[in-house]
Amino acid sequence: MRRFFLLYLLVITIPVFLASIVWQSNRYQNMENELSRLEQTQEEWVESNKRLIAGIAEYSSAERIEEIARYQLELKKIPPEHLLQVKIAGGNGNGF
Repeated sequence: MRRFFLLYLLVITIPVFLASIVWQSNRYQNMENELSRLEQTQEEWVESNKRLIAGIAEYSSAERIEEIARYQLELKKIPPEHLLQVKIAGGNGNGF
C-alpha cells in the first residue's frame, strides 16, 4: 500500500510541477513584455520632456522677449537719461 501511495504521489506531483514551471514561465514572459512596454513609454516621456525644455528655453530667451516687446507690443527702450532711480539710505539692508 505504501508503495502505491508513493507512486500515486509521484504521478500527481510531476504534472503539477511541470504545470507550475509552465505557469511561471508564462508569468515571466508577461512581465518581460510589460517591462519592455514601460521602458518604451519612459523613453517617450524623456524625449517629450527634452522637447518641452528646449521649447521653454526658446520661448524665454531674451531675444524673443525683446522681439515681442518691440514688434507686437510696440514697446521701446527708455534712454538712460530718462530713468529715475530712488535709493533709500539706512535701514536693515533688505529694501524695506
